[in-house]
Amino acid sequence: MIVLFIGDVMGKPGRRIIKERLPEIRRKTGAELVIANGENATEGFGIVPAQIGELCASGVDIVTMGDHVWDRREIAGIIDSELRLLRPLNYPGNVPGRGLAVVRTSGGLKAGIINVQGRVFMQKQVLDDPFRAADMAIESLKRETPVVLVEIHAEATSEKQALAWHLAGRVGAVVGTHTHVQTADERILPGGTAYITDAGMTGPVDSVIGMRPEISIARFLTQTPGKWQVADGPVELCGVLIEIDEKTGLALSIERVRERVEFPPAAGE
Repeated sequence: MIVLFIGDVMGKPGRRIIKERLPEIRRKTGAELVIANGENATEGFGIVPAQIGELCASGVDIVTMGDHVWDRREIAGIIDSELRLLRPLNYPGNVPGRGLAVVRTSGGLKAGIINVQGRVFMQKQVLDDPFRAADMAIESLKRETPVVLVEIHAEATSEKQALAWHLAGRVGAVVGTHTHVQTADERILPGGTAYITDAGMTGPVDSVIGMRPEISIARFLTQTPGKWQVADGPVELCGVLIEIDEKTGLALSIERVRERVEFPPAAGE
């Protein structure tokens, strides 16, 4: 089973490169399952229902989220019924939505997907333990399929690495998101779990984690708020391609994906 995990999709530029390049990337790589973090897909903050459909129409199978999951109030009305959307599993039990899913790939195989959020340096929400949440979810998913993939949306490198070692040999992959900077530490851990600290960002290259540089600079220099705006210019699609043994559920390979496209400046986002 070949899985493509796409890092944080940033605004209109991120959605555009997925629309224009993902079909060809799927054909070229043979990816049978595509997971994309979409928590920044709408102007850099959250996602609206129409853009879940837009990403999925372009070839994404499951859209995962993180600390910006509730930024768009429209999401509350559809999060229980939208089966293509996952929010972090380790929210309290009475919160709408779901943090795990079993999906059938284009090749007809089943894969379990878990979305958890870290807690270190993530003060926006007070969440349950992602380690224990993942443990319980793995046990449940393994009743349906040996293939289980985990996304950890977290700030701290140490927390991502610790979760990966905690799950090593029990899941096919642990993929980090949130920092918007692709790391160069992809590897197969002992036991057969593919790992990368951060899959990177799918969005504007000439930016500060997706936003216009001058706005970020002004905020640092003046310590005053300014309205964030998604940058324009060249766009990169970042992620990882993982090959999983469908019988054991363990990884055979992991490689970084980075594809750049020059788009003309876009208005609005």
